Amino acid sequence: MNNPVIQIVDTVAAIADLVGLFNNLSNEPPSLYIDIEGINLCRQGSISIIQIFHLPRNEIYLIDVHTLGQSAFSTPSTNSGTTLKMVLEAGYIQKAFFDVRNDSDALYNIFGVHLAGIQDIQLLELATRNFSRRRVNGLARCIQHDASLTPTEIVEWRSIKDKGGRLFAPEKGGSYDIFNRRPLPEEIIQYCAQDVQILPKLYHTYNGRIGRWWREKVEVAVRERIDVCLQAGYTGKGSHKALAPAGWA
Repeated sequence: MNNPVIQIVDTVAAIADLVGLFNNLSNEPPSLYIDIEGINLCRQGSISIIQIFHLPRNEIYLIDVHTLGQSAFSTPSTNSGTTLKMVLEAGYIQKAFFDVRNDSDALYNIFGVHLAGIQDIQLLELATRNFSRRRVNGLARCIQHDASLTPTEIVEWRSIKDKGGRLFAPEKGGSYDIFNRRPLPEEIIQYCAQDVQILPKLYHTYNGRIGRWWREKVEVAVRERIDVCLQAGYTGKGSHKALAPAGWA
């Protein structure tokens, strides 16, 4: 497959056109792969960009939530009246995230979006292991071990990751405020796009390994991850996030 086309969605007209593409989607595999960038991404922070990889169209959309605000979620499509909020909340539209917890926390508590129809690739990886399930893996580790990238693709992935990290990671001299700079630096555009582009590879790997019993456990755990973010006492940071769901170890 050729490299996806990357589109910046930063106007009401553009979001209306985009949501119109989310009709009659295939669910196996999921058609939509989603990630979110922001400043302190949780209920106390903000959402800057939502990245959506539309697999059948081989296109990546960077939705500029910093610019659009609530209209990113409430603007109806030009052909069906569907909004992005409706797509994200639709249980009949499967959408894949990697560790949905902080994304869900921010979406619900800032914009009132209650996610449904979610596949959490982090939990799929955990469920398909043949070794300890005490702790979850991060996205970078999963990409390195399970995305079936060529050596050249690994080098490119690391390069984009490092260039982006130098701009936003405080420990590397960057600032998360870079996600709110407009126009977005090209390094940040590429950083936002590349991980979501790889998510279908990870989904394919883990979905091919999982059995029915573990699939049902994953479905329960995903709902718990989403619902816990509705609780007043949820905190999106801390060592507890590295632990497997109760009873999985």
